Amino acid sequence: MTVQSGGIPRYRRWAGPAVLEQGFRPFFLLAGFYAALALGLWVSALTGGVAPQSLFPPLMWHSHEMLYGFAMAAIAGFMLTAIPNWTGRMPLQGLPLLALVLLWSAGRIVLYFSEMTGAMAAAAIDLAFPTVFLCVVAREIVAGRNWRNLPMTGVLTLLLAGNALMHAEAAGAAVPAGSGARLGLGVIILLVSLIGGRIVPSFTRNWLAKRGETKLPASFGMADRMALGATAAAMAVFVVWPDSTALAWIALPAALAQAVRLARWRGVATSAEPLVLVLHAGYAFIPLGLALLGLSAIAGAVPLTAALHAFGAGAIGTMIMAVMTRATLGHTGHALHADRATVALYAAIILAALTRIAAAFLPELTMTLLMISGALWGAGFLGFTVVYGRYLVRPRPGGA
Repeated sequence: MTVQSGGIPRYRRWAGPAVLEQGFRPFFLLAGFYAALALGLWVSALTGGVAPQSLFPPLMWHSHEMLYGFAMAAIAGFMLTAIPNWTGRMPLQGLPLLALVLLWSAGRIVLYFSEMTGAMAAAAIDLAFPTVFLCVVAREIVAGRNWRNLPMTGVLTLLLAGNALMHAEAAGAAVPAGSGARLGLGVIILLVSLIGGRIVPSFTRNWLAKRGETKLPASFGMADRMALGATAAAMAVFVVWPDSTALAWIALPAALAQAVRLARWRGVATSAEPLVLVLHAGYAFIPLGLALLGLSAIAGAVPLTAALHAFGAGAIGTMIMAVMTRATLGHTGHALHADRATVALYAAIILAALTRIAAAFLPELTMTLLMISGALWGAGFLGFTVVYGRYLVRPRPGGA
């Protein structure tokens, strides 16, 4: 491995297809395509069209595939690309990377047709990917003695547990209804909070410094610790005690703490570069989701589904799009700048999230808004596969 100027690692060229050179290439491509496909299949089921031939009821299938299908692919792409930076080791590439891709793909197929395969076979095949991926991440972190990031294996373990809970529930086991989906959502929101707390102020600071700005994002401190602790507490209560009014008194202060944390990162000053600004926009859905979650626990006028989609479509969807575009540009040797096509992708996902949240409050327009949101979401992520797919499947200019 060598490191070029600017701090972006460059690795020895993989002799095979470029798409198997580093983890972000196949998994970002799959995440973009599957985000659109799975949402399209869900909309089809909602409108009386073709429904999944799955042991999971349609709504449960939708939740599972957004969390443990789409989001998990994006997490895999991010971690497999970040780990070599953390450890100094070569990235997973070639046939081992292809094996991971095939395991993830097998999980998506078996979930859709699990009425045919049966519960045990579906669970075994679908859980194979997160299990193997956890082992790969643990091996790399331990081999590289990168103890700082060892907690990432705990995150992946919780995601594996949440996935297993959803399979157990679908098979009729006596588990709390919805606990697997809530655990997955809560863990991913915490992951976005943790990773976002690293990259959003860091990328903002770098961009502002290049422009000669002296007022930079605040360093990590007590405000960040309070926001993360409050959010972890809110997510824990949401997972184990979702119907409790106590959730409001934890989630609402967490929303305020996250809003204060975000305000300290000077997002307004980045309006000239959408590649940076979108990170702030995506993170803003976390305090919004926490506020809606807290209000839903005490105010009947605030539907829980609004909070769930502020987290899922808003925070997770927007941050995944933001990270995938930025990482793809940086790791394929292109300028870190959002062109018009990229700005359109960001706008589509943010508008899709806002429209889906609005649908929860307007029952007479729910189906219309769901269709609009689904079309925007599909356009955004299919657009990513078209616009950025050419970078992901081609070798880096000048060598990898």
